Amino acid sequence: MPKLKSRKAAAKRFKATGSGKIMRRSTHRKHLLEHKSPGRRRRLAGMFVVDERDAGNVRAMLPYL
Repeated sequence: MPKLKSRKAAAKRFKATGSGKIMRRSTHRKHLLEHKSPGRRRRLAGMFVVDERDAGNVRAMLPYL
């Protein structure tokens, strides 16, 4: 069987943890940051687990994740 290709746009956005969960970056962190409070900016800085309803779509885009 030939190797499957992964979607490169998805490969740049998602990472897998050791236990197999898929992590994503937070939204609302790119621009217009000056009116957001420092606590909100810190809270948005971390990584988040992809919702289980979306994880199947991400796994389909990244077959070797």
